[in-house]
Amino acid sequence: MVRKNLCGLTLNEIFNLVDHPDFKPSHAISLANNIYKKRNTDISQISNIPKKLKAFLERIIAPGIFPPVSSVISVDNTIKYLFRTEDGKEFETVYITDNKRNTVCVSTQSGCRMGCHYCATAKYGFHGNLEAGEIINQIISIPEAGNIDHIVFMGMGEPMDNLENVLKACEIITAEWGMALGSASVTVSSVGITPGIELFLRNSDCNLTVSLHSPFPEERKILIPAEKIYPVTHIIEILSSYPLRKNRRLSVAYLMIKNMNDSDLHLQGLIVLLKGSGIRVNLLPFHKIPGDLNESSSAERMHYFKHNLIISGISASIRKSRGADISAACGLLAAGL
Repeated sequence: MVRKNLCGLTLNEIFNLVDHPDFKPSHAISLANNIYKKRNTDISQISNIPKKLKAFLERIIAPGIFPPVSSVISVDNTIKYLFRTEDGKEFETVYITDNKRNTVCVSTQSGCRMGCHYCATAKYGFHGNLEAGEIINQIISIPEAGNIDHIVFMGMGEPMDNLENVLKACEIITAEWGMALGSASVTVSSVGITPGIELFLRNSDCNLTVSLHSPFPEERKILIPAEKIYPVTHIIEILSSYPLRKNRRLSVAYLMIKNMNDSDLHLQGLIVLLKGSGIRVNLLPFHKIPGDLNESSSAERMHYFKHNLIISGISASIRKSRGADISAACGLLAAGL
């Protein structure tokens, strides 16, 4: 008999999976808590489930938690993990720690098919979607799992291109029977796929950030091909008009590239596009991939952008680069460790 993995199942799915007269909703909650909170890989050790029922459960279900195959650590203590599924899909996960928070950056796909010009994951190609359990496993299987207080869907892949599994993973992360992490501590990133953005906003309370990188459509098409089908101006309209739920943050990511998108003209375009929208701007340093001759904007230029956005009434911050020396920073993941 092939056993069904628990990791990646919702509470209802766990309850409906077990066809046994003695299996109660409270037992399903115990299983969920032991997988998602306690990260228990031994069903026989789960308390408050009768011994005979546990023996039955061990025959039909498995925890579904699997460790990374390798890891590498940065000079700034960022850790990058490489995972490999049974069918051979490889993907990377990044653990970032500082004095304020402990964040895990998860992948939603092995590779990506968005084709963004600046991204190493795009060069790696697309090798398949990750199941909800494979997304959750990146959080609960690493040694630092007990310390994690923030989760970002900013690893390999486009979350809106695998939305069903992403929404399911977000439910497990935020549910009381799951990991019980507040939705304000979970951020999903997207290049901007309009139907997915709309579904995500309706079905999740988690934060959302959209990759912008240029306020000008023709220029953005070069950096982010999805612009050709899903104009970011329409997405900005959706975000700015969407009723905000408590503690939810909607933002755009702006990768700053020297002499490409960091001119005063770009700054004014950003202000015109976002003023009065309530959308926050995260300014990111650019990390070049092999064959790319572009460079990141200077720290002074990034602070100039931040200052002028703020005095224009737009919330802005500069995201500190982490793990660049191990290719763990934004846009560098390519399942090569």
